[in-house]
Amino acid sequence: MGRKNKTKNNVSDKHNGLSKSQKRELTDIICQLLEICRKPSTGGPKDWDEYLEIHDCVEKIRKYQEGHTLPSYERDEHVESFMAWIGNNVTSDSVKIRRFGNGGDGLQATRDLPCQSLFLTIPRKVMMTTESAQLSSLGALIPQDNILKVMPNVVLALHVLCEQANPDSFWLPYIKILPNTFSTPLYFSPEELQLLKGSQAFYEALSQYKNIARQYAYFHKLFQSNPTAKMLPIHTNFCYDDYRRAVSVVMTRQNQIPSCEDHQMINALIPLWDMCNHSNGQFTTDFSLEKDCSECYALQDYKEGDQIYIFYGNRSNSEFLIHSGFVYPDNEHDRLPLKLGIAKSDQLFLLKSAILNKCGIPVSHTFDLVTGPNPVKKELLIFLRILCMKEDDLKLCEDKNAIDLVEDLGSLHSSYSKEDDMKMWSYLETRAALLARSYPTDIECDQARLAGSDLSECGRLAVQLVLGEKTILKNTTRFAAEQKLKLAEVIPGMEQQGGGE
Repeated sequence: MGRKNKTKNNVSDKHNGLSKSQKRELTDIICQLLEICRKPSTGGPKDWDEYLEIHDCVEKIRKYQEGHTLPSYERDEHVESFMAWIGNNVTSDSVKIRRFGNGGDGLQATRDLPCQSLFLTIPRKVMMTTESAQLSSLGALIPQDNILKVMPNVVLALHVLCEQANPDSFWLPYIKILPNTFSTPLYFSPEELQLLKGSQAFYEALSQYKNIARQYAYFHKLFQSNPTAKMLPIHTNFCYDDYRRAVSVVMTRQNQIPSCEDHQMINALIPLWDMCNHSNGQFTTDFSLEKDCSECYALQDYKEGDQIYIFYGNRSNSEFLIHSGFVYPDNEHDRLPLKLGIAKSDQLFLLKSAILNKCGIPVSHTFDLVTGPNPVKKELLIFLRILCMKEDDLKLCEDKNAIDLVEDLGSLHSSYSKEDDMKMWSYLETRAALLARSYPTDIECDQARLAGSDLSECGRLAVQLVLGEKTILKNTTRFAAEQKLKLAEVIPGMEQQGGGE
């Protein structure tokens, strides 16, 4: 990706260097890609076969377009000019851009910054937003297209592309320091994606790849047929790699700010601020309507020379990988989804459903197993108790008010049946152990791979992710087993029930 434009032999199309026959072949492949991507996904094993089919088309497209993408830039060569550009609009003498080893580029403090001190103010006028897109060459197309009308992230991606193709763009100094490639699953090889098997992130990655391929094929067709789209600077040279890069820029860097007119939240790219890397903490960025700018405060005390971090939000490592292209090993908010439901064939289905409804919990729901010493959150504990309760205890629940019921069922030391609790912890122990076995490798294998040197950057991220998920599952089986032991001590003569590894 990101090669400089080159000229090929047999050039008969002044726009992209392809012969007429090559253009027809390319168009046929893109039409084929669109048809494949329009088929509904099954969410099962067939999705992998579909991915391979889509991947084959995409790679053929990329081969035709090799050497014809938009000009790329060496990021390091343009940092100085970017800082000069941003300095004309922003007071930025508290920070500078620096490369921090394996952590990549980030912001470095140029002076001591006390915790909660304001160190960066970015005005709206330098941001790329869906509002600035409406005022650009893209603006006339937005109300004409059903996708652009409802998908602001796509609007922002095409905005980036159009400005990249415009040598006079106000935002070109910013665009020149944006990464040329990313480590989101859009850039994973099939072999690297296979390392995610067992994780829900595997299917999310396949879905993401399919969605972006479909969007690319759709807009390629639109740019050839829509008169307004034909006025855009990218309509004759709309390459997959360029679109993937623009989508990745938006996906990994976008934030939301209030709009100018009605203060509804809109998508925005915020230059310089978006160079901050993530750390545990709390949100320290806000938007000042009075000053019409984004303001960022120090997350902690920083000394001159320290890297400055911000908190990206309460996201799991799976969400970080899919949308931001990294895994944060010390993530305090890491979690693993656990899908559970009451079967309609359950003889106590109606009674259990009524009590769950009283507690504000759906009959079928995706819960979270979380990192830390107690992986079972209150909502999950309530569901598991109701799932495993006998009829007598369920009827007792009917007589309690909702507040008391939630408080009791959500406590590790509930007043209800200890025998039912033993059944509950055995159920969870077994379920977590089975989920752990659904991964092709175990924790020890993952640790050995990470200690080696044969993994690519994307492969290493995939292994780090599944290792974290397996660790949560291992912790869950341990926690459930510990609760069973405690119950066995207070229920003399009760035999340990099955479950676990």
